[in-house]
Amino acid sequence: MASKNVHVTDTVTLEGFQAILEPGKFGYSLSAVVDASVVNTLETERADVLKWAESKLKNPKRATLKPTPWEEVADGKYKLKFSWNEERKPPVVDTEGSPLTDTKTPLYGGSTVKLGFFQKPYILKDGVTYGSSLKLVGVQVISVKGEAGVDSGELNEAEVADLFGKTDGFKAAEAPPENDKEDEDF
Repeated sequence: MASKNVHVTDTVTLEGFQAILEPGKFGYSLSAVVDASVVNTLETERADVLKWAESKLKNPKRATLKPTPWEEVADGKYKLKFSWNEERKPPVVDTEGSPLTDTKTPLYGGSTVKLGFFQKPYILKDGVTYGSSLKLVGVQVISVKGEAGVDSGELNEAEVADLFGKTDGFKAAEAPPENDKEDEDF
């Protein structure tokens, strides 16, 4: 089989339920919305990786092809879904490449990230069910957006600022203030 073709997205937005730094009820997961250009590349590649899987099927005439690991959610917008276990946990880094290890970092829907991933074929143990899945190799967090309800264990603004330090990119002064109760002092 061809070597892994790792795709790296531009900045994309997380959408829906996320379990990136801590496992949820069904393990770890990440969902993000990408544009058609990413999916067009994946569609072309899927045809190739499925050829490999088809060559290994027990009974190709009885085979069941599973749906793509992405779905169209709006015109030209597609949701990619990733899941993994503890052993295959992808590294998560901040905008300066430092590892993000605090499991309370609010990586929820609305946060923005860059993703590195590859597509791989699979065949289930039945020998006739096959498809392709997307495997995350890494995540770079561009912005965090905490919208997961109230949890006193979340970081406050100063702790988040300390966590990331300074980097190029969005600055709060460029947007209308949502909360001007406290001044940030760097």
